[in-house]
Amino acid sequence: MTLTTTTSPPPADGPAGAPVTPVPVIPRRAQALIALLAVGVITLGAMLLTNPARTEAATTNDSATGAVEPTGNTTEVTVGVDGMSFTPGTIEVPAGDRLVITFENTGDQRHDLVLANGIESGSIAPGAATTLDAGVIRSSMEAWCSLAGHRAMGMELDIVAMGGVPTTADAGAAADAGAGSGDMPGMMHGDASDDVAAPSMVDLLAAAKDAEPMPAELPPLTDETLREYTFTVTESTETVADGVTRAIWTYNGTSPGPTLHGRIGDSFRITLVNAGTMGHSIDFHAGELAPDGPMRTIEPGESLVYEFTAGRAGIWMYHCGTMPMTQHIANGMFGAVVIEPDELETVDRQYVLIQSEMYLGGEGGTTSPTKAAAMQPDVVAFNGRAFQYAAHPLTASTGERVRMWVLDAGPNADLSLHVVGTQFDTVWNEGSYSVYRGASTDGVTQGTTGAQVLPLLAAQGGFVELVAPEAGHYAIVNHQMSLAEKGAKGVLEVTAAP
Repeated sequence: MTLTTTTSPPPADGPAGAPVTPVPVIPRRAQALIALLAVGVITLGAMLLTNPARTEAATTNDSATGAVEPTGNTTEVTVGVDGMSFTPGTIEVPAGDRLVITFENTGDQRHDLVLANGIESGSIAPGAATTLDAGVIRSSMEAWCSLAGHRAMGMELDIVAMGGVPTTADAGAAADAGAGSGDMPGMMHGDASDDVAAPSMVDLLAAAKDAEPMPAELPPLTDETLREYTFTVTESTETVADGVTRAIWTYNGTSPGPTLHGRIGDSFRITLVNAGTMGHSIDFHAGELAPDGPMRTIEPGESLVYEFTAGRAGIWMYHCGTMPMTQHIANGMFGAVVIEPDELETVDRQYVLIQSEMYLGGEGGTTSPTKAAAMQPDVVAFNGRAFQYAAHPLTASTGERVRMWVLDAGPNADLSLHVVGTQFDTVWNEGSYSVYRGASTDGVTQGTTGAQVLPLLAAQGGFVELVAPEAGHYAIVNHQMSLAEKGAKGVLEVTAAP
């Protein structure tokens, strides 16, 4: 930390450089207790009015703790970034000094610095710097990074007034301070008290009926061996249910992003373009290469080329790898790459189902770090919208073989996929068959084994196959039923074959 003090003529109440006593920042968890104690103090004050001796003592004590006067001095501090923390994490300022902070973003993605008195730096790119005039510091206060999820990751800064009033300044009380710099999309002011309540199942179903469903069909497999794509990052707002919106970050405007389909040995060349307002990146689980270059965070307006060769079969997740990853994945930045196993048999229909979670923050805002850390999703969805395939069922006919490719994108919850009224005669999970409709290696006769669920942890994937026995409506659910009731439910509508 670089600290410079400029000395001016001493204030009227004492010489410059007089010794001061450091006052600790009051922990946030203690503030509620302090508020309760304040009620007791008020009551006690009323009682003292009936006792002249006590009233005189209280008056004398109050006069000894008057407001902090400006010293006329300026304390200058430089603050940097290391990973997801500020360096230093604490600034000590003589009470009454004016504080000037040079904020240097020495991190690898955008950050800002917001003070509790309302002063803000605005979003600062990596390698850039700005200066904040925090005004005269009379009491200890907190500062933080307001970009989505960053504060929850530990980007907080304590400003300790040495000898000042032992309270935390209220946000917005920017006396004697310079002007703030405003918000940008993706910033997240406020706390968990701003988080909206989870929409009801009725409201989610109504929203699903009103929206066009995302196509769930697996894209056809083409013949080229070099597969080239451009992924453009965008940031926007979507309606979750009536009166409930959230910020969404996407690849090519949809969440999940495009589903890619190839064979073992195919090469993929993806050009990532960041058309957002903050740093983003991409990580393809389908490739094997050092993350340093292709998975790096790029600034708004930048692009990179990510190339890999698919060496192994599977349904592989891709996602934004920029910290905090929980925030970027839960805000919509994920998708799937399907690499078929060799000699995979043909089927009549193939669908892709990607489960994900939503942790609703403030209205129109980004993911709630509090809910995400507690693993308490408000909404769980297949292919980005709750109940969309209950409102707009997937289809098949009796006698048709249906293959469902399934990925759990998380970022946290498990998936236990079950199709009510059917059994899976083929189950392929993370690279191996546990059930196979052909003759098995241990000699079990075809058709005598089956499975009821495909169990997946976050980022795991596989596929199941089934043949519906008769016409009807077969619910597709996460058999962790609380999650199904939050939106991880669809329907396979089977009609009689012609």
